[in-house]
Amino acid sequence: MWAFLHKLGSPKEFYAITARWLTPLWLAAVALILAGGVWGLAFAPADYQQGNSFRIIYVHVPAAFLAQSIFVAMAAAGLVFMVWKIKLADMAAAMMAPLGAGMTFVALFSGAVWGVPTWGTWWQWDARLTSMLILFFLYIGVIALRGAFVSREGGARAASVLAMVGVINIPIIKFSVDWWYTLHQPASFSITEKPAMPAEMWLPLLLMVLGFYAFFIAVTLTRTRSEILRRESSKRWVRALVEEGR
Repeated sequence: MWAFLHKLGSPKEFYAITARWLTPLWLAAVALILAGGVWGLAFAPADYQQGNSFRIIYVHVPAAFLAQSIFVAMAAAGLVFMVWKIKLADMAAAMMAPLGAGMTFVALFSGAVWGVPTWGTWWQWDARLTSMLILFFLYIGVIALRGAFVSREGGARAASVLAMVGVINIPIIKFSVDWWYTLHQPASFSITEKPAMPAEMWLPLLLMVLGFYAFFIAVTLTRTRSEILRRESSKRWVRALVEEGR
């Protein structure tokens, strides 16, 4: 396993190995999101209290999960880059950040839309909402830092440090509904606990969550492969790929 991970840390090996993963990941993402979306939006029963407005859960929850997971992955990649100087980790972290920011925005916006019929307002300075907003600003800060330095390595180091420090916000988001009085309901879906919803409501949610994660991995691999070609353009193996039209 360690030998495989070490091999995967090479841009050339990573580019070759991940080529065979892309098609299955994209197909899985499309199939899972379509199946979960159609099931949840068209066939799942309406909630007995919220009616059909609850269906925004099928976008809000996967986006919120992914927003937090991407930041943790980005911080882990930053740690690998800072400690072991593996430049591929920095490439991956750089490619994750825009998607993470986008997912955080989707989670905030869908939550605001959901809040109107549920709470009667678009926004409350609620512990969960506020910590998610901080996460969005952390993403923006990480992206901005990469372009704020003359040297790429300086920007990468600064972005990695901010990601590693900012990751402390993730447990705050997760446990905010337990630590403080909050309008936000407890988790509707958990991997470790029995779902509070009936199967015909949480199964499509599970499909959507899995589809979002497959989408994240597919996008990250695709973008990282493109970044490898950009940064390694002077290498012989990249020039050979270009000549072969690959």
